Parts: sequence; structure tokens; C-alpha cells
Amino acid sequence: MHLAFSTNAYLNHSFADTTARLAGLGYRGVEVMADVPHAWPAYLLPEHKQALRDALARNNLRISNVNAFMMHAVNDHRQKYWHPSWIEPDANYRRVRIDHTKRALTLAKEIGATCITTEPGGPLEGRPWAECLALFVEMLKPVVEHAEKEQVMLLVEPEPDLLIETADQYLEFASKISSPYLGLNFDIGHSYCVSDDPAATVKRLGKLIRHVHLEDIAPTRVHHHLIPGEGAIDFGATLKALKEIGYQDWVTIELYTCHENPDHAAKVARERVLKIAADAGVELS
Repeated sequence: MHLAFSTNAYLNHSFADTTARLAGLGYRGVEVMADVPHAWPAYLLPEHKQALRDALARNNLRISNVNAFMMHAVNDHRQKYWHPSWIEPDANYRRVRIDHTKRALTLAKEIGATCITTEPGGPLEGRPWAECLALFVEMLKPVVEHAEKEQVMLLVEPEPDLLIETADQYLEFASKISSPYLGLNFDIGHSYCVSDDPAATVKRLGKLIRHVHLEDIAPTRVHHHLIPGEGAIDFGATLKALKEIGYQDWVTIELYTCHENPDHAAKVARERVLKIAADAGVELS
């Protein structure tokens, strides 16, 4: 397995500065935020895309994933991460999410990424779960077709308080739509938040997992990303479970909550996760 860090912790830094800092800390992979200030797909000129490629090459960094979940650039007054969502009551708002995700898939192909992550449907807002799931599936269909065209994986990331939170709900969703370019972004912290044991859930979901997010969560299970070692998650057991299912891809540390001092968060997280992996007998670099 390979360790990466998400650029969404570096909201106060350019992409060029961010990649230089992360390479200096020893990282060999980064998750690219498809959002301001790094790579908002709607307004990237060819020279901007080349600048992304140049920064990655200059720092000998590979892309673990393109994060198309957050949409700071829209600056929706309700919530800047998951609105507009796939299941907005207004079709025009849904179209904003659809168009953004298609652009992120194309951007991923252009900069050499193999996958992007997206939100799992937004808040239900009092609507029946099954009704919202059906809407989510319908909205995804043309985007999955675009993923197939671009040959880039579209990964749905279960999230507390949104449509798909738990492993059971993800499996229900997966039974409704199928494509070799549709998969799961398994977020260890989110799994813990919703009381799914992360290690057991990894074994249950197995080959559906195509990328992994890692962050710690407090014992209260409140959804707030913490530096590994500051919460209650048994990462050793979870990394062992990933090894047992044959997972050999990226584990990306995601600490967007640490934007005030991202270098400290990235440094400490890397040191702790590598030690946990070594102690668990898991090869992670």
C-alpha cells in the first residue's frame, strides 16, 4: 500500500507550494482537490493543467485520487462541502453537481489520475430514504457513462448524515447500479462515526474498495477529522484487514480540518501512520 496526503488541508497555499511542502515531508502521493484554490475544473485553462502536471513531476509525486466531493467554489450558503448534492429537490442544483463531477473525471484523465471521489447523495431533508436512493442512482447514470468514456473510476464515499452512511446502505446502493468504473472510497473515520467497525467493514466490502481515506475520530464518534493518534480508531487492525483482502493501492490521509497548520498535521500523521503500519506488519510507503 502507498501513503498519500490530501491537498484539501492546504486551503491557504497554492498547489505548487503544497506539493513542494508535502514532498519535503516525505510523501510520494497526493490527493488533488478539484476545487479552489487548487484545481476547480470549470475554469482550468490548458496552462493551468500543465502547471499541475509540472508541480507533480517536479516533486516526484503521484496522484492517489482527485477529490471532487468538496465544492468550496460554489460557496453554497447551506454547506460548502456537500451542497449542491446529487439529490437536491431542484433539478438545476443537481445539474451543478453532475456537471462538476463530469469535469472532474475529465480533469483526472488529463492529469493522470485513475479515480475521483464524490459525495454519496446529500441530506435527506425529511424525504424517504428509498426515494432519495432512486434519485441518486438516476442522477449518477450519465456520470458513470462519462467515467466509462474517460476510463476513470468514480468512487462514492459514504458520509455521516448524508444519504449513504453505512456499509449496509452502500451495498444496497451497489445492488442498484453496476459498472467497472464505479466503486467505493472507504473512509475509515466515517465508518467509525456511524458505528461500523472499520476493520470488520473492510473485510465485508472487500474488492468494492478502490481507494481509502484515513483520519482519526474522537471516542464520541462525532464527525470531526483528527490527526491519527488523537482519537479512538484502531488503525493497526484496519490496515491489517486491508492487507488481508489484498488491497494494494493508496491510503490518503485527509485532514481538511487542519488548514491552520497543515505541515504539522501532515508530518505528525505520516510518522504515526507509518509506525502503526510497521507495528502491524503492514507494508506502507
